Amino acid sequence: MIRVAVCDDHQIIRAGFKQIFAGVSDIEVVAEAGTGREALDIARKKACDVMLLDISMPDQSGIDTLRTIKQGQPELPILILSSYPAQQYAFNLLKMGANGYLNKDCDPEELIKAVRTVSTGRRYVSADVGEILAQGFDHNAEAALHTELSDREFQVFLRLAKGESVSDIGVTLSLSVKTISTYRTRVMEKMKLQSNSDLTYYAMKNNLLD
Repeated sequence: MIRVAVCDDHQIIRAGFKQIFAGVSDIEVVAEAGTGREALDIARKKACDVMLLDISMPDQSGIDTLRTIKQGQPELPILILSSYPAQQYAFNLLKMGANGYLNKDCDPEELIKAVRTVSTGRRYVSADVGEILAQGFDHNAEAALHTELSDREFQVFLRLAKGESVSDIGVTLSLSVKTISTYRTRVMEKMKLQSNSDLTYYAMKNNLLD
Protein backbone atom coordinates (compact mmCIF):
# COMPACT_ATOMS: atom_id res chain seq x y z
CA MET A 1 0.00 0.00 0.00
CA ILE A 2 1.32 3.44 -0.97
CA ARG A 3 0.62 5.93 1.83
CA VAL A 4 -0.05 9.40 0.42
CA ALA A 5 -0.14 12.81 2.12
CA VAL A 6 -2.16 15.50 0.35
CA CYS A 7 -0.85 19.01 1.09
CA ASP A 8 -2.99 21.84 -0.28
CA ASP A 9 -4.53 24.86 1.40
CA HIS A 10 -7.95 24.27 -0.22
CA GLN A 11 -10.05 21.66 1.56
CA ILE A 12 -12.19 21.00 -1.51
CA ILE A 13 -9.08 20.14 -3.54
CA ARG A 14 -7.84 17.78 -0.83
CA ALA A 15 -11.27 16.14 -0.83
CA GLY A 16 -11.10 15.76 -4.59
CA PHE A 17 -7.74 13.99 -4.44
CA LYS A 18 -9.03 11.71 -1.68
CA GLN A 19 -11.99 10.79 -3.86
CA ILE A 20 -9.70 9.94 -6.77
CA PHE A 21 -7.62 7.58 -4.64
CA ALA A 22 -10.62 6.08 -2.83
CA GLY A 23 -11.18 3.63 -5.65
CA VAL A 24 -7.51 2.65 -6.04
CA SER A 25 -6.57 -0.55 -4.25
CA ASP A 26 -2.84 0.16 -3.75
CA ILE A 27 -3.01 3.86 -2.74
CA GLU A 28 -4.36 5.31 0.50
CA VAL A 29 -4.50 8.93 1.69
CA VAL A 30 -3.19 8.79 5.27
CA ALA A 31 -2.48 12.46 6.00
CA GLU A 32 -3.55 15.96 4.99
CA ALA A 33 -1.96 19.39 5.39
CA GLY A 34 -3.35 22.85 4.77
CA THR A 35 -0.12 24.76 5.46
CA GLY A 36 3.56 24.40 4.71
CA ARG A 37 4.41 23.80 8.36
CA GLU A 38 1.85 20.99 8.60
CA ALA A 39 3.47 19.40 5.54
CA LEU A 40 6.88 19.64 7.22
CA ASP A 41 5.46 17.93 10.31
CA ILE A 42 4.13 15.05 8.21
CA ALA A 43 7.50 14.63 6.54
CA ARG A 44 9.41 14.66 9.82
CA LYS A 45 7.11 12.00 11.28
CA LYS A 46 7.64 9.86 8.16
CA ALA A 47 3.88 9.47 8.03
CA CYS A 48 3.67 8.91 4.27
CA ASP A 49 5.40 7.23 1.34
CA VAL A 50 4.57 9.97 -1.19
CA MET A 51 3.70 13.63 -0.64
CA LEU A 52 1.51 15.65 -2.99
CA LEU A 53 2.52 19.28 -2.47
CA ASP A 54 0.95 22.47 -3.79
CA ILE A 55 3.18 25.47 -4.59
CA SER A 56 0.89 28.07 -3.04
CA MET A 57 0.67 27.33 0.68
CA PRO A 58 0.02 29.73 3.58
CA ASP A 59 2.71 30.51 6.20
CA GLN A 60 5.43 28.82 4.13
CA SER A 61 5.34 28.38 0.36
CA GLY A 62 5.46 24.98 -1.25
CA ILE A 63 8.83 25.95 -2.71
CA ASP A 64 10.33 26.64 0.72
CA THR A 65 8.65 23.52 2.09
CA LEU A 66 10.09 21.38 -0.71
CA ARG A 67 13.62 22.60 -0.08
CA THR A 68 13.38 22.09 3.69
CA ILE A 69 12.00 18.56 3.35
CA LYS A 70 14.63 17.57 0.81
CA GLN A 71 17.34 18.76 3.20
CA GLY A 72 16.02 16.66 6.09
CA GLN A 73 14.22 13.78 4.35
CA PRO A 74 15.75 13.60 0.86
CA GLU A 75 14.39 10.10 0.32
CA LEU A 76 10.72 11.20 0.57
CA PRO A 77 9.17 11.36 -2.93
CA ILE A 78 7.42 14.70 -3.48
CA LEU A 79 5.05 15.23 -6.38
CA ILE A 80 4.30 18.88 -7.06
CA LEU A 81 0.71 19.66 -8.00
CA SER A 82 0.10 23.19 -9.20
CA SER A 83 -2.34 25.35 -11.10
CA TYR A 84 0.63 27.12 -12.72
CA PRO A 85 1.72 26.01 -16.22
CA ALA A 86 4.74 23.71 -16.14
CA GLN A 87 7.02 26.13 -17.99
CA GLN A 88 6.84 28.60 -15.11
CA TYR A 89 8.01 26.37 -12.26
CA ALA A 90 8.71 22.78 -13.30
CA PHE A 91 12.38 23.14 -14.29
CA ASN A 92 13.36 24.94 -11.08
CA LEU A 93 11.42 22.64 -8.76
CA LEU A 94 12.82 19.50 -10.35
CA LYS A 95 16.30 20.97 -9.81
CA MET A 96 15.34 21.48 -6.17
CA GLY A 97 14.58 17.77 -5.79
CA ALA A 98 10.90 17.38 -6.67
CA ASN A 99 10.17 13.91 -8.03
CA GLY A 100 7.54 15.12 -10.45
CA TYR A 101 5.38 18.07 -11.50
CA LEU A 102 1.73 17.87 -12.54
CA ASN A 103 -0.90 20.47 -13.27
CA LYS A 104 -4.01 20.14 -11.09
CA ASP A 105 -6.06 19.77 -14.28
CA CYS A 106 -4.35 16.49 -15.16
CA ASP A 107 -6.39 13.34 -15.68
CA PRO A 108 -6.92 11.16 -12.58
CA GLU A 109 -5.23 8.28 -14.40
CA GLU A 110 -2.08 10.34 -14.86
CA LEU A 111 -2.07 11.36 -11.19
CA ILE A 112 -2.36 7.72 -10.11
CA LYS A 113 0.41 6.72 -12.51
CA ALA A 114 2.64 9.53 -11.20
CA VAL A 115 2.14 8.48 -7.56
CA ARG A 116 3.01 4.88 -8.36
CA THR A 117 6.08 5.97 -10.31
CA VAL A 118 7.59 8.29 -7.68
CA SER A 119 6.83 5.77 -4.90
CA THR A 120 9.48 3.51 -6.46
CA GLY A 121 12.11 6.26 -6.28
CA ARG A 122 11.84 7.26 -9.91
CA ARG A 123 10.82 10.65 -11.29
CA TYR A 124 7.60 11.17 -13.15
CA VAL A 125 7.91 13.42 -16.18
CA SER A 126 4.77 14.27 -18.12
CA ALA A 127 4.95 15.08 -21.82
CA ASP A 128 4.91 18.86 -21.32
CA VAL A 129 7.52 18.74 -18.56
CA GLY A 130 9.69 16.46 -20.68
CA GLU A 131 9.64 19.04 -23.46
CA ILE A 132 10.67 21.76 -21.00
CA LEU A 133 13.56 19.66 -19.72
CA ALA A 134 14.68 18.94 -23.27
CA GLN A 135 14.70 22.66 -24.01
CA GLY A 136 16.78 23.20 -20.87
CA PHE A 137 19.48 20.96 -22.29
CA ASP A 138 19.26 22.54 -25.73
CA HIS A 139 21.77 25.37 -25.55
CA ASN A 140 20.46 26.78 -28.81
CA ALA A 141 17.01 27.32 -27.32
CA GLU A 142 16.20 30.48 -25.40
CA ALA A 143 15.44 29.45 -21.82
CA ALA A 144 13.59 31.61 -19.30
CA LEU A 145 16.15 33.47 -17.21
CA HIS A 146 14.78 32.23 -13.88
CA THR A 147 15.52 28.62 -14.86
CA GLU A 148 19.23 29.46 -14.68
CA LEU A 149 19.01 30.18 -10.93
CA SER A 150 20.06 27.73 -8.25
CA ASP A 151 17.38 26.54 -5.85
CA ARG A 152 18.39 29.03 -3.13
CA GLU A 153 18.69 31.86 -5.65
CA PHE A 154 15.22 31.01 -6.90
CA GLN A 155 13.84 31.20 -3.36
CA VAL A 156 15.45 34.61 -2.80
CA PHE A 157 14.33 35.87 -6.21
CA LEU A 158 10.67 35.07 -5.53
CA ARG A 159 10.75 36.76 -2.12
CA LEU A 160 12.46 39.88 -3.49
CA ALA A 161 9.92 40.00 -6.29
CA LYS A 162 7.12 39.94 -3.69
CA GLY A 163 8.64 43.01 -2.04
CA GLU A 164 10.30 41.38 0.97
CA SER A 165 13.39 43.12 2.34
CA VAL A 166 16.82 41.50 2.51
CA SER A 167 16.64 41.45 6.32
CA ASP A 168 13.17 39.85 6.35
CA ILE A 169 14.28 37.18 3.89
CA GLY A 170 17.31 36.48 6.07
CA VAL A 171 15.08 35.89 9.10
CA THR A 172 12.70 33.63 7.16
CA LEU A 173 15.46 31.52 5.61
CA SER A 174 17.71 31.61 8.71
CA LEU A 175 20.55 33.26 6.78
CA SER A 176 22.56 36.43 7.40
CA VAL A 177 21.79 39.70 5.66
CA LYS A 178 25.20 39.49 3.99
CA THR A 179 24.40 36.06 2.58
CA ILE A 180 21.02 37.18 1.24
CA SER A 181 22.66 40.25 -0.30
CA THR A 182 25.14 37.97 -2.04
CA TYR A 183 22.29 35.85 -3.44
CA ARG A 184 20.53 39.01 -4.57
CA THR A 185 23.65 40.11 -6.46
CA ARG A 186 23.91 36.73 -8.16
CA VAL A 187 20.25 36.83 -9.13
CA MET A 188 20.61 40.28 -10.64
CA GLU A 189 23.67 39.22 -12.61
CA LYS A 190 22.18 35.98 -13.94
CA MET A 191 18.89 37.61 -14.89
CA LYS A 192 20.53 40.78 -16.24
CA LEU A 193 18.32 43.01 -14.10
CA GLN A 194 19.11 46.18 -12.17
CA SER A 195 16.58 46.59 -9.37
CA ASN A 196 13.97 44.89 -7.21
CA SER A 197 11.26 46.52 -9.30
CA ASP A 198 12.78 44.81 -12.35
CA LEU A 199 12.52 41.48 -10.49
CA THR A 200 8.89 42.16 -9.65
CA TYR A 201 8.06 43.10 -13.24
CA TYR A 202 9.77 39.94 -14.54
CA ALA A 203 7.93 37.75 -12.01
CA MET A 204 4.56 39.32 -12.89
CA LYS A 205 5.22 39.05 -16.61
CA ASN A 206 6.05 35.37 -16.24
CA ASN A 207 3.16 34.66 -13.82
CA LEU A 208 5.47 33.62 -10.99
CA LEU A 209 3.65 35.52 -8.24
CA ASP A 210 0.60 34.26 -6.37
